[in-house]
Order: sequence, then structure tokens, then C-alpha cells
Amino acid sequence: MEAFPSPLESAKFIAGRSKDVSVDEEGVRRVAESLFDKASAAEFGLEGWKSLHELNPRAASEEAVNWVFLVDTLNFSFWSEQEEQKYLVNYKGKTYSGYWSLCAAVNRALEDGIPITSASYFATMTLNQVRHVFRSDTEVPLPLIEERHRVLNESGTVLLENFGGSFLTCVKMSKNSAQKLLRLVLESFPSYRDEAVFENKKVSFYKRAQILVADTWSVLEGKGDGFFDDISSLTIFADYRIPQVLVHLKAMKYSEELMKKLREGKIFQSGDKEEVEIRGCSIWCCALICKHLLELYEKKGQDMREKINAVLLDYHLWDYARSHREEMKDIPFHRVRCIYY
Repeated sequence: MEAFPSPLESAKFIAGRSKDVSVDEEGVRRVAESLFDKASAAEFGLEGWKSLHELNPRAASEEAVNWVFLVDTLNFSFWSEQEEQKYLVNYKGKTYSGYWSLCAAVNRALEDGIPITSASYFATMTLNQVRHVFRSDTEVPLPLIEERHRVLNESGTVLLENFGGSFLTCVKMSKNSAQKLLRLVLESFPSYRDEAVFENKKVSFYKRAQILVADTWSVLEGKGDGFFDDISSLTIFADYRIPQVLVHLKAMKYSEELMKKLREGKIFQSGDKEEVEIRGCSIWCCALICKHLLELYEKKGQDMREKINAVLLDYHLWDYARSHREEMKDIPFHRVRCIYY
């Protein structure tokens, strides 16, 4: 069996040796304190995944689980080269950008009678069919369309050959363990193996694999096959938005040299030292925010371990990033074109 390094252990290792990115302990405490009142609200909890996002499936069904699998298989690289030129999708009278444009395109296809969430369909999709389903309502196409085509065919084939064409089979095989499901996804679907080498050591982030497990938990409302007693063992999903929020909130800091590269719009490669530091430190920073938040509740005599975890913190920070774009404009995000995030 292949060894999959733990994202949390990787993050601790990276944060302890990082040169250009640092976690600010005082900033971490301040963020935890600012979340104290918010974290006990229903919106912060599991319910928010459906109640705050109209494009997410309402049902807790096999179809909904397969929707989640499709969307998270394609959940990468939505950033625009130019802010004023974006991939956008119009759906039900609204215009969606970024990740939500993907969800809108999937829902649009389903309404048009295209069985896009069915493994037997996407395992054999042609590149032209992928282009049609994910067509843009602007001149700007969805980035990495050939890679998306390859990943769809590959993942659909694995689902058909090993899991009867349904991701729910994987979920059931994991017997209510987030870690077992994570491992099964990593063993079965190559495109989810989000790893790098840092200081001669193999490290991992597993952004899409972990978000797939988390979204499965959310769509099934943490019940039945979707009850994972170890959901808090997942980390945040290290993408390009979460680090930007953490720097904006002063829980994380970039060196002047790194900030200069980011401001100049440098495109990093997946696995570059700075990119690994940004992602690793983000995971570690959020682990510390969760730890401090739980300690704050403990001091008040409340055990919030069931209600606070890195998954829910990630959902909250990601939504914060989407709704505070103007305030965050002065903090550049790191640019990488890859299938991992």
C-alpha cells in the first residue's frame, strides 16, 4: 500500500522550516477571538453548506453525492489572468464566477438533459462535449479544459470499473471514517494526489481529496453514510484564496521578497518552494486557529469539539474571501495553474 503523508504533519514540518511565509501566533489568537461569537451560530455549522449556497444540491441522495464527486474532481484553477476578463456562467438569471461558475455549468447541463454527473457519461465524454458543457458566457473559456477532459475520463473509468459507477459505493466502503474515505480516494483516483517534496521530504496537501470528503459529509448532512466520527481529522483545503484571507487577517505573513513576486503577478509552478510554504503554513495556521478557538470555549465551560473543525473553518474563511474581495484587493493571491487547486 502506498504511503500517503498526513497533510497536518506535512504542514507542521513545512511551517517549522519555512523561510518566506510565517504563521503569526498573535494574529492567530486575534482571528480565533474574532470567530468566538460566529462559530456557535448555525451558519458556521454544517447547515450553512446548503442554506448559504443555492447551487449546492438540496437532497441527501446518491445523485447529490455523485454531483459532489463530479464537481470536486473539477474543483481547480478558476482564477482569471485579468480581473475584468473572466470565465462566467449565466444560470437562472444570475451570473456566476470562479468555483460557482463550475457548479452553475453542471446544473445547467443537468437541466438540459445532459447526464453530466453520471460516470458512464463522463468516462467517455469527448473534448468537444466537455467544451460544450462548460461553455462560457464571455469570451474567456474555462482554464485547463484539456486537463479537465482527461481527469473526467480517468475518474469516470475508475468509478465504473471499481465502484459500480457511483461514488456512494466509496462512501459506504469507508464505514463512517473520513480518513478511510480519503485514503480510498487517493488510492483510486490519481488526479487527487496533491503532493510535493520539501527539504527532501514528501509532503501532502490533498486539497481536492479532503474537500471531496468534507462535501460528502455536508451533502449527507453528517448522517447515515455521511456520518464521519473523525471529520475533525481533516485539515483546511489549501488553495489560493485561504492564504490570501489569512494574510489579510494578519494570521500569516509573507516576506518582502515573496510579496514583491506576488505583486508582480509571478506564476509559480506546483511544487515550487514558495508555493509549498504558502500552502503548508496555511494549513498549520488554521489548525492553530481551531485549537485556540476550542480553548476559548473550554475556558467558558463549553466543549465545542463536535461543532468546530478545520472543514467548517475553511468554509467560513472561503465565504469571507468571496464577500470581502474589495478589502482584500491589496493582498495578492499566489498564481499557479494546476489540477490540484
